[in-house]
Amino acid sequence: MSDKPYQLMLFVAQGQPNSVRAQKNLRQICEEVIPGKYHLKVIDVVKEPELAVENGIYLTPMLVVSDPPPPASITGDMAERKTVLAALKIGGGQ
Repeated sequence: MSDKPYQLMLFVAQGQPNSVRAQKNLRQICEEVIPGKYHLKVIDVVKEPELAVENGIYLTPMLVVSDPPPPASITGDMAERKTVLAALKIGGGQ
């Protein structure tokens, strides 16, 4: 793993059940696996629709990992740990 922090953007529809779960699940995984080594920006697409359009986000929740490259994205409530780890390029998604 690089010393450079992971750059994560989680696009949500604030208050919606899947978005609430996605935030909780993602934070839990990150704190277990890369504590203090990530920057997470949570973007509410209702309040900031222009950011969603700029990033090609048409459904939520969606996680965009911009660093480390190559960029990756996944959708859903981030409950599938293996899928989140694969997007983060950590340990083959274990």
